[in-house]
Amino acid sequence: MTERDSDIEFDFFDEPETQEATQRRRAPRDGGGPRGPRGPRPPRRPVRPTAEATRLLRLAGLVAFAIFLVVVLVLVVKSCRSSSKNSEYANYMSSVRTIASGSAGVGRQLNDVLTTPGIKEADLETKLNGLAQQESQYADRAAKINPPGPLRVEHQHLIEALRLRTSGLTGLSLAFRRTAKSKSSSQAGQALAKQALVLVASDVNWDTYFRNPALTELQHQGITGVSVPDSKIFSNTDLANTRSMIPVWQRVHGAATSSSSTPSGIHGVGLVSTKVLPGGQELATTSETTITASTNLAFEVAVKDTGEAQEVKVPVTLTIEKTVGSKSAPIVKRGTISLIDVGATETITFHITEQPPFSTPTKIRVQAGPVPAEKNFTNNKATYPVIFSIGP
Repeated sequence: MTERDSDIEFDFFDEPETQEATQRRRAPRDGGGPRGPRGPRPPRRPVRPTAEATRLLRLAGLVAFAIFLVVVLVLVVKSCRSSSKNSEYANYMSSVRTIASGSAGVGRQLNDVLTTPGIKEADLETKLNGLAQQESQYADRAAKINPPGPLRVEHQHLIEALRLRTSGLTGLSLAFRRTAKSKSSSQAGQALAKQALVLVASDVNWDTYFRNPALTELQHQGITGVSVPDSKIFSNTDLANTRSMIPVWQRVHGAATSSSSTPSGIHGVGLVSTKVLPGGQELATTSETTITASTNLAFEVAVKDTGEAQEVKVPVTLTIEKTVGSKSAPIVKRGTISLIDVGATETITFHITEQPPFSTPTKIRVQAGPVPAEKNFTNNKATYPVIFSIGP
């Protein structure tokens, strides 16, 4: 064999394998041997987000957190504003309530002055002037209050109502002074009634132009838990007419010209009826009445002026007989009807807060009067047999 032949043979055997042969002869990955059943695939490696995706996720989180903060801040600010507004209205009404209560107190004193038996005219005028000064001071105090913006108009009406009360009290005092020597009780009563109507008008103004609009505005503003105070200076509207003021003037004028404290003419009151509230069930003196007790149990007593003169400060007493153990422990309620015109009937209500005797027959005794110079007492009192039952 020549050298050329050897080269050719060597080149033949060293020729590189084709790709197909290489793939067929690639050694198995498990190190050799026949391939057995395919086992579970190895877990894939988690795909890590790219830097750009990470930045986007962080940005989205920051945006969501910012939105959350804005929502929370809006809610907090809204809550603070609501609380602040509610507090503003509450503080305002608290200031008004003090004035309203004081003004109503002046009204109670006024009613007491006008219904005091035997009061001298000079003393009455002095007291009326003093009440007018008190009312003027309440008006001045109200003028210094700074109301919430939406209630400025209503607040001005409140001040006007207080000024009107001052005017009415002053006018009432002047009317008594100017009619002191009058020969006509009718004209005197008319002059007094005119000033009494001014006081009644102040109460109407308080409700119509302050209280009712204020309640509406509170509702419009969404204010809750804040009440608007009421105030009346002339609660006994029966006095605000000539018919009622004539005997008032006669009583005061008579006290100023007479040295005797004993009233003249026929005087007297009579018990008309006693009713159970709520419901209006009338008690009877001849048969037992079953009364269903409740938390708002009350009795309404009606009393009539049976004399020839106006009666003032008529005392009324209601007694429920009750025994605790072996001792008598009656429930006693006392009150006063400030004024009853001749032939008129007025009522007084007694609220029972104590526990009445249940399931045991008992009696309710009611007495009206007597009044000064009264001589007939047969119709002043009544006894009602009753039995109290527990309500549903």
